[in-house]
Amino acid sequence: MARKKFLMGNWKMNHTIAEANAFCDAVKDSGLVKEARNKGVLLGIAPSYIALQAVRKHAHGLVVASQDAHYMNHGAYTSSVSIPMLKEINIDWSIIGHSEKRTYEGETSLTCNRKIKALVAERFHVVYCVGETAKEYDEGITKDVIREQVLTGLMGITKETIPYIVIAYEPVWSIGTGKNASVEIAVDICGYIRSIIEELFGKVAAQKVLVLYGGSVKPENIHEYLKASDVDGALVGGASLKADSFKALLENI
Repeated sequence: MARKKFLMGNWKMNHTIAEANAFCDAVKDSGLVKEARNKGVLLGIAPSYIALQAVRKHAHGLVVASQDAHYMNHGAYTSSVSIPMLKEINIDWSIIGHSEKRTYEGETSLTCNRKIKALVAERFHVVYCVGETAKEYDEGITKDVIREQVLTGLMGITKETIPYIVIAYEPVWSIGTGKNASVEIAVDICGYIRSIIEELFGKVAAQKVLVLYGGSVKPENIHEYLKASDVDGALVGGASLKADSFKALLENI
């Protein structure tokens, strides 16, 4: 079956509210969302927490996701943002498990699992990030790492809730480094992730789940990745920060 392509921009710690609004205005003026719709591509961005509400109000048809969410509804969790807080401003997508959370803040797949279960219980869509470090890649244990991250992250997820999950394969050694995994590596690992989904949830679910690639994706190389049947889209960092480069990404899919 044909799956929709998905281009998701992760802004990380970039863009003030004013800059985010300017991006949204540029997207509107360029007709980007209409172009994406015509191409059958789902288009989304994940701003900083402080810009989320402004972007949501001016999204002009873009999917708007938070960059994280806590699994508790309230409590003494300084700097965290809860699912009810996100729902109040009409956010129903979230990125979970990005390598920067895992690397800089010690987030584990088990913590990701708690977040994912809390989010899908509230009918949020989740972009769950998995990927190996340079050391793990060099040791040849990429698939072992990916398998653990997928199995642990999706514990307790059912056939009814798996449609709310998008998996993003982001090799840690390629994020922000300018190095990108070869198309062969991306296709192999995205296909491997789909095989794990089939093992857990069945063939029908595996054919529906979107699997994205991320890691130094640019307008010049996005087509090579996304032309493969098992790569359904891209999770993009720096190249999503400007409306013109975001448009170039879409045009090159």
